[in-house]
Amino acid sequence: MSKILVVGNVIKDVYLNLDAERNNFETDDAGVNWLDLSFDGSKHNFFKRTAVFGGVKISQQIIESFHHKVKLTAEGQPASDYRYILCKDHQIAYLAPDEHKKTIWQAPIETYDWIYVDRSANVSVELAQNILAYMAISPRTRLAYYAHANMNSIEESLARVSMLVFADDSLKKQDIPGYQGLFCHISMNNIVIEGVEQSWRQTPTRTGLMTHLTLYSVIAGTVFAALTDGRNIRDALLLAKINVENATLNTILPLEKLDQMVMEYQKNLKNLRLIADSIVSKGILAADESGGSIHKKFEQAGIPDDEAHRRDYRNIFFTTKELEKYVSGVILFDETARQRADDGSNFVDFLTSKGIIPGIKVDQGLANFPDSDEKYTKGLDGLPERLEEYHEMGLRFAKWRAAFEVVPPSDMAIQKNCEILAQYAKDCQDALIVPIVEPEVVHDGNYSVEVCAEVTGKILDELFRQLVKKHVDLSACILKCNMVLAGKQHITQSAPEEVGQMTAATLRAHVPAELAGVVFLSGGQGVEQATSNLQQVINNGPFPWPVTFSFARALQGPALDVWQGNNENAERARTAFHTRLVANADALIKR
Repeated sequence: MSKILVVGNVIKDVYLNLDAERNNFETDDAGVNWLDLSFDGSKHNFFKRTAVFGGVKISQQIIESFHHKVKLTAEGQPASDYRYILCKDHQIAYLAPDEHKKTIWQAPIETYDWIYVDRSANVSVELAQNILAYMAISPRTRLAYYAHANMNSIEESLARVSMLVFADDSLKKQDIPGYQGLFCHISMNNIVIEGVEQSWRQTPTRTGLMTHLTLYSVIAGTVFAALTDGRNIRDALLLAKINVENATLNTILPLEKLDQMVMEYQKNLKNLRLIADSIVSKGILAADESGGSIHKKFEQAGIPDDEAHRRDYRNIFFTTKELEKYVSGVILFDETARQRADDGSNFVDFLTSKGIIPGIKVDQGLANFPDSDEKYTKGLDGLPERLEEYHEMGLRFAKWRAAFEVVPPSDMAIQKNCEILAQYAKDCQDALIVPIVEPEVVHDGNYSVEVCAEVTGKILDELFRQLVKKHVDLSACILKCNMVLAGKQHITQSAPEEVGQMTAATLRAHVPAELAGVVFLSGGQGVEQATSNLQQVINNGPFPWPVTFSFARALQGPALDVWQGNNENAERARTAFHTRLVANADALIKR
């Protein structure tokens, strides 16, 4: 237990909830709704008021929950500042004073282990000088400081002598000359300390209408209290994530509940590893063509592209006899996940009943970087909420594709796409969904097998660097990648033996051993070609991780040719599909 002196302002937050009181709005001649804020002394036009203490009181509650002894410099003082926070449809606006009141400092008589300068503190020159003077006569006391951008020289002096600095704006560690302590940056998505990163998110159902100002205080207070309690950085960030995602207007979680939820989080990660192991135990059927992809496929075959034909097409594969003998997972498109099998059950439940794990494609297609022919993958906006819904639907893994059509790709394209893949993977694991990360060097190009090996290795290096940076559990993460072979337009095409050797060597050099598994896409290869190349990769094993296939076209192509949109051909299409399942399952046996 540490003795901690907390410096800051008591802030009285008054939340004015306007959601259910529509008559407070007046519509002008232009059709614009205005809120009547004219106060006549007898009435206030708002629906519901919730008053809570913010600022230093939040930090006090959190730090005391870790069983530290806390004293406030503002002890016994009235509220320093009032903030009126207008809340409507989960949006907020502030009515706050232009200037914060002076932060109270009373020189302590006893010695403290820490001084914690809260983000609510109005750090004047006088206050900073008083803190520095106290520390000069109390060498055992350590300082934690919530800094802001555009600091003056005395504030910089305060930051330099701190062991822990928090910041939530453009301030960076290098902006504090000579600073050698820990630096914690907080944003609306991430918490980062010295390269260790933890994502977090705010949702209305978990945090009500808490402002980002309050949320940041919860994060900073939890990180400080946990580090002071002897927790390591990674555990401190995880505790902060759990606390801020479950805090309410009136309270934060007690330490016992926090620790319990951390244990549950670790248990969930263990379950994710078991799911990942199951997914790569057999093959994976990729039945996740997007609307544009399946439209092109149907158009070439002369099949009407409507929901009924798309359902019937996927239904052929899901109802093929012994499907569960050859595949352990199926990747679905959003539409397919909501459609129903012949027996009336939805496809997610239908596959689950056969012992097949259902997954979902969650990326939203490609877009060009500004002024570039290179592409990135869209879909991060709103992803946590979509993943939460997919988990409730029974989907247990997801897939995200980043396509590198320009070979060799630029360093910028590699880094940005791998950053996106890593954020997606972290969001998946936070939602208890196993991520499949798919960086594809597109086969439709003019490049040699050597160039493919070099580019694939470079992409994989950056991908795993970003995954580690985001603290993605690799043992609950699956890589879906291209085989190493010459581009389709190259003058010299790769023989299966060469593909097997080059692919095996590239993977061994660039894929960490703790990964859950590697699965291959067929990526523009012919049906027989993909199977032959898969066989040769397996022949160059064994590998530190399971290796299998996640084919779409190489499994579905012959069935589509037979079906042609006519359900009278469905059984023959199933037979064609079954033949490819058997062939690719046989290719997983080393010869």
